[in-house]
Amino acid sequence: QVQLVESGGGLVQPGGSLRLSCAASGRIFSIYSMGWYRQAPVKQRELVAAITSGGSTNYADSVKGRFTISRDNAKNTVYLQMNNLKPEDTAVYYCHTTGSDVVSPLLVRDYWGQGTQVTVSS
Repeated sequence: QVQLVESGGGLVQPGGSLRLSCAASGRIFSIYSMGWYRQAPVKQRELVAAITSGGSTNYADSVKGRFTISRDNAKNTVYLQMNNLKPEDTAVYYCHTTGSDVVSPLLVRDYWGQGTQVTVSS
């Protein structure tokens, strides 16, 4: 099994910044793409940003120029630097990865973190 543990959420004023972290642990065989999704109340979960093991990135249009995703492959950790936060960024942010564990190394699965709340409010 692969576990994802997120940290870094909280309450911030509009225009402020937060940095989310997510570390993958467990009996990891491989980790491929890593990313962040978010879900606001009564809305569907949406992709915020993703990064491949090679460093290619993809962002939602709503966060381009404000958020930056990065990863440390040696630590199996992904980060999301969020700047110039807006009230509409308020949501639960979920870490996501695709990978496999040592028990079934050829079985690539989706793994999700437990979510961390980000609230942007004055």
